[in-house]
Amino acid sequence: MRIALRRFSAFLVVVQIVAAVDPAAAADWPQWRGPNRDGISREKGLLQRWPQEGPKLVWKATDIGSGYAAPAVMHDRLYLLANEGLENEFVAAISTSDGKRIWSTRLGNVGQPNQKPSFPAARSTPTVEGAVLYALGSDGDLACLDTNSGKIRWRKHLRSDFAGKPGTWAYAESPLLDGDTLVATPGGNEATMVALNKKTGEVIWESPIPGGDEAAYASALAVEVGGTRQYVQLLQKGLVGVEAKTGKFLWRFDKPVSRFNANIPTPVFADGIAYAGSAGTGGGAIRLQAKDGAIAAEPLYFEANLPSAIGGAVKVGDYLYGTTGSALLCLEFQTGQVKWKDRALGAASLCFADGRLYMHGENGEVALAAPSPEGYREQGRFTPPDPPKRANNMEKAWVYPVVAGGRLYLRDHGCLWCYEIRAMASNK
Repeated sequence: MRIALRRFSAFLVVVQIVAAVDPAAAADWPQWRGPNRDGISREKGLLQRWPQEGPKLVWKATDIGSGYAAPAVMHDRLYLLANEGLENEFVAAISTSDGKRIWSTRLGNVGQPNQKPSFPAARSTPTVEGAVLYALGSDGDLACLDTNSGKIRWRKHLRSDFAGKPGTWAYAESPLLDGDTLVATPGGNEATMVALNKKTGEVIWESPIPGGDEAAYASALAVEVGGTRQYVQLLQKGLVGVEAKTGKFLWRFDKPVSRFNANIPTPVFADGIAYAGSAGTGGGAIRLQAKDGAIAAEPLYFEANLPSAIGGAVKVGDYLYGTTGSALLCLEFQTGQVKWKDRALGAASLCFADGRLYMHGENGEVALAAPSPEGYREQGRFTPPDPPKRANNMEKAWVYPVVAGGRLYLRDHGCLWCYEIRAMASNK
């Protein structure tokens, strides 16, 4: 009996050690808005409530460069786009253990430097897959890089190669991988969206959306409806869908068009329904259905008071959570019926992990909440120390939070904070 107990105890020790050191045991965040581009992390065993001072700060980095780009996290590395001045926008690999830079590779210049209002900076999240990553610079430099060394394997330029037309604030899209295909949105009349071979960069198709359209600031989703795989993207003139195999235009939802020319949040798709918000205009949804050999986009609802802020929205169960310019809302995803509205942090970026909403407010504050259609239930709030100085009074804390490997990563321009949020680790 004693021998059996000793063996069992030894087995538990081994399991604990493996769980602590094996990167594969932790949930990664390999691209924009997480593994499925829906703002949801696969992490478990996280703190359900924060102490009054917030979770434990593991490290803070202030030498990462400027920008509004959220990181991607794979195993023991974090990958990030940033810029130093206007002529050096780069992608960098950073150690998750201490925040130190491992390598950096220049992509090109910062795009549209004379934009008004003026926020020229890196904006896109890299997409990481195995030994490579894909990054899009704000001027249209699209590159495939080796994750170990940072060496560029192939590159394209959305402006010069595809006559691309970005919006006022340059390119902000994060590249989409779908099998062997990489999808990007140059904008313009000739190749509004493009599909490339992810291994070589060779063109598979170019899709000229009818009427032409500028690229907006959202990132595309791969969805399937009625056996038709398609790419859904928010452009400046609304939400569109194109056939994944050919790039053929399928449908358009022209309600989500920002009155500020700032279509920013990535759409949310679930159960055949696509939700999109546009700054200053509102948010709404359509139901996609296969009908008579085509895809029909049936409008469900669109209201001015629904989530449309930069920080996007997250679907948890039957409900959608997102912010306007002043409040957090909970609404029924299928009907748009608002269940409640709360000031919370005001406008904020969101993600979800282990039963909790993580919010990074445009005011710089960070909050944890239990999602419920019954009302707002905050489980902690703090402000990261020594935030950066603002370039002007219009600049906000716009970067999305990231949960990966038991940690919460927050960025605000040139600052990057790493917090320990695992429940067991925090009890030690």
